[in-house]
Amino acid sequence: MSTEGLPGLYQQNFSPETLRLRRLRVGEAIGASAMALVQGAALSGAMALFRQSNEMYYLTGVEVPNAYILIVGETGHSTLYLEHRDAGAARGEGERLNADDPESVVRLTGVDAVSALEQLPKDLWRMSWKSQTPTLLTPFRPAEGAAASRDSLLGAVASSAGDPWADTSTREATFADRLRGAFPGVAVSDLSPVLDRLREVKDSSEIDLLRVAGRLTAVGVLAAMRGTAPGMHEYQLAAIANYVFSDGGARSEGYRAIVGGGTNAWHGHYGRQCDPLQDGDLVLMDHAADYAYYTSDIGRVWPVNGTYTDAQRTLYGFIVEYHRELLSRTGPGISTNAVMDHVAQVMEKRINEIKWSFPHHEAAARGALAFRGHYSHPVGMAVHDVGDYRDRPVEVGAVFALDPMIWIPEERLYIRCEDTIVITSDGYENVTELAPLDCDEIEAAMADDGILDVWDPGTGTVLWSQS
Repeated sequence: MSTEGLPGLYQQNFSPETLRLRRLRVGEAIGASAMALVQGAALSGAMALFRQSNEMYYLTGVEVPNAYILIVGETGHSTLYLEHRDAGAARGEGERLNADDPESVVRLTGVDAVSALEQLPKDLWRMSWKSQTPTLLTPFRPAEGAAASRDSLLGAVASSAGDPWADTSTREATFADRLRGAFPGVAVSDLSPVLDRLREVKDSSEIDLLRVAGRLTAVGVLAAMRGTAPGMHEYQLAAIANYVFSDGGARSEGYRAIVGGGTNAWHGHYGRQCDPLQDGDLVLMDHAADYAYYTSDIGRVWPVNGTYTDAQRTLYGFIVEYHRELLSRTGPGISTNAVMDHVAQVMEKRINEIKWSFPHHEAAARGALAFRGHYSHPVGMAVHDVGDYRDRPVEVGAVFALDPMIWIPEERLYIRCEDTIVITSDGYENVTELAPLDCDEIEAAMADDGILDVWDPGTGTVLWSQS
């Protein structure tokens, strides 16, 4: 099988050397007498484009079902196991990487060897037999796929546990049990902490993709802002953004859009998108593109009719100020907890200076300062990405959502503004900054009659505006 002239056969965003370095780091982390084995995604049965699991894609870039990668400890020597070529599938769907053309696979992925899937148990037996204290590490935690994060997957398992008829064993747990049964002399351990730590700090290739995902996300939200009018339905704003995402080359949305008009926004992950937007209400939008397996995160709140009331402007304006104060102190070597402690003192003074429309608005603002989740979660291949940066100074290459928020229970209002931040050597980069943030910027954007932008995803330049 020649790979020439077959667009889409293999990703073009990571070089073989970048992937090889990732696998080498896995080998170094697990040490001698150990092997790491990662199971790729299987076909879901849905009539949709196959999506590889994030961990397999991170290590190999391959997008074929039933792939496995075996990495030898210390050396990082890697063998990729694939199915044989399926002539019927090739005829119906196009060629894909397979074990019958190992030379092409090695050239593209940089792995040391390629074998057929049926060879994997024989190689595991041989390697374990040669070691006196064999250890095999495989991920125990659920693998993320399309529009999924670790927390959403574990939440689904927890939900199923209450059903006496449900099988709550994850695919990863079943795989680990089968390995223990087939190789009783091998200690099977969890590889997830190793992979999570590697994925937490993004390399330059990943940051390039996150920039594109962030620009697409910001322009999609801007287009939705400009298209908003009373009487529209929430799903129409999501549709506008999704058009922009697709036009910019995104695979899909990184997660189902949160578009909550009025009190629907009170539900932080509201996703029904079924209600009409009402004149005088605010609408909250949180939506992002999935670009080449990397996503983003953003949150904006704007007036359905294009103009904030005085009370709305004060509340949202306070959160924007809070956002900017947090941003100004974000950078490498600083813990997010320390930043929040310092900024809380600054914003306490601002609360005393602001003329609030209602006493319960002021009380809500003071409550926001006590909340510890404004640096809400890592972002990367999943919108709630793996890793944890909160208990230590953040590193260069960390990526997370900065998301100050406020709750007003008396009115069932939830207001926030969120951006995706990359930590750099001299501070930070806001990859979603193209979306208007301030009240005046948002009102000016909504006054423009344009609905959709045609743009260049490589540079972020708007090429043409429909009006």
